[in-house]
Amino acid sequence: MMNQWKLKDIVLLSMLGVVFGLIYLAFFGVGNVLYGLLTPVGLGPLSYELIFGIWFIVSIIAAYIIRKPGVAFASETIAALTEVLVGSTAGPTLILAGMVQGLGAELAFAATKWQDYRLRILLLSGVTAAMVSFPYHYFMSGFAAHASWLVITMFITRMISGALIAGLLGKYIADQLAATGVLSGYPLGKERQQREEQRSA
Repeated sequence: MMNQWKLKDIVLLSMLGVVFGLIYLAFFGVGNVLYGLLTPVGLGPLSYELIFGIWFIVSIIAAYIIRKPGVAFASETIAALTEVLVGSTAGPTLILAGMVQGLGAELAFAATKWQDYRLRILLLSGVTAAMVSFPYHYFMSGFAAHASWLVITMFITRMISGALIAGLLGKYIADQLAATGVLSGYPLGKERQQREEQRSA
């Protein structure tokens, strides 16, 4: 897997992992605010699920740009490692959570043998990241203590968040980066350049 990567791939996915690791850490604060707002109406556990897609987003952005096996998993793992090094109170278990989430995101790309990076696959990647990570958090975070209807609602919410925030927003962010020309050496940038050449021909 690694022998398919070039140095520039490793540098970019590492940079993305670090940047989004910091963003991930900041979004715990957003989750806390939502928790405070939703707890009085008995929906506190839904707070993080509403924005959970943000914690998958780097895997989809990196995979969409670089388009090689293992990129989604590696970038998500680096983001989780960054959170821990910067000082997340979650500790080392957060790295395992990041690996689980990255693996979930990677599955959608693996299903196409890393050949299809259209929007539907990016949306699916956000959903598979949610589907794989939810059982992990179910046991690690004690979701069994919640009512069944709430757990089901949490699961569905996480999948929707994964599709929209990680998949749709992730694609938008990567496309905007590609539009600046800084990704010209990567598959996404080359694809964009080819489309522009075809339109101007």
